[in-house]
Amino acid sequence: MCGDCRDPFHCIVPPHMLRVLEMRGDATQTEMARALLAQGQKVRAGRAACTAAPMQRGVAAFEAPAFAAAPARRMERAVHDGDGKAALPGRLVRAEGAPATGDPAADAAYDAAGLVHGFYFDQFGRDSIDGKGMKIVSTVHHRKKFNNAFWDGTQMAYGDGDGQIFSTFIETSVIGHEMTHGVVQHSGGLEYQGQSGALNESFADVFGALIRQFSEGTPACGSDWLIGKGILGPEIEGEALRSMKMPGTAYSDPLLGQDPQPWHMDLYVNTQEDNGGVHINSGIPNHAFYLCAVLMGGNAWEAPGQIWYRTMQQLNNPFASFADWATGTVEAALALHGVGSREANVVRRAWKLVGIPA
Repeated sequence: MCGDCRDPFHCIVPPHMLRVLEMRGDATQTEMARALLAQGQKVRAGRAACTAAPMQRGVAAFEAPAFAAAPARRMERAVHDGDGKAALPGRLVRAEGAPATGDPAADAAYDAAGLVHGFYFDQFGRDSIDGKGMKIVSTVHHRKKFNNAFWDGTQMAYGDGDGQIFSTFIETSVIGHEMTHGVVQHSGGLEYQGQSGALNESFADVFGALIRQFSEGTPACGSDWLIGKGILGPEIEGEALRSMKMPGTAYSDPLLGQDPQPWHMDLYVNTQEDNGGVHINSGIPNHAFYLCAVLMGGNAWEAPGQIWYRTMQQLNNPFASFADWATGTVEAALALHGVGSREANVVRRAWKLVGIPA
């Protein structure tokens, strides 16, 4: 998707958090926040010029069989060590099938990439990020004390954190989230602006949560529904970056401020920041999925996950609004479970509870 200009650049740490840190942090923290904000702005500056090409590639991906089981599992992973430098991918330290390196970050990134690949292959018949056996490339130790992790359109990169604000980025829901941005990219895409951008972020959160639940064997009603659980530093007052169960409650910290995510359309945030608040307003569709999953019961990666995945494959609308997505999920539920099914009724109810008729 717009590979030449690396348009699909997605960081796990949202700009609104960095803006607060820029204002409240000490000199070092302020400089760090400004550098991270500038990095994101620089990479995203070419988005407007890169709109047409991704749609063409996205349509091609959309036209491929979306639900047939992949004929063979062709997993290929490569983990690189960035050695604290900015250049990607860095020094190869573990190729597919190679023994453990002894570096906890490199080995955890390798294992997590395999987990995500296996989840999509076994549950959705999807062969890697692009559905065609794409090599999964990861870089650990990216830059020095780098407080972020990202998908840049071709690979993953993980900073080590500074040990104060963030302690790690090698966490299952973070890795699932960022790799799922690649799945969105190769499934027709969702324009990274306004409601379609919030849906892009939400889909990545949903599947990041599902991948962690799947890895732990946790049913919908037994999950905490946190994204980035445990990655905040030891002195930060909070549990995670976001909560799908209770948007707006993931953290409340003197340095990072209050989690600003809404859970209902009445609380929708109109802003020019962060491409129209894509990381903030994603709380609304996030909460809709949470409600859908707990109302259905059982494992969230089964019926609810299948409905959301099918919607992504069949939407074919990069500029979809929340209402468009809600309608799509109802249509997917009807296709999978039939007219009058409990599943379709639950999906409608979940959207109604967050203020979106479907």
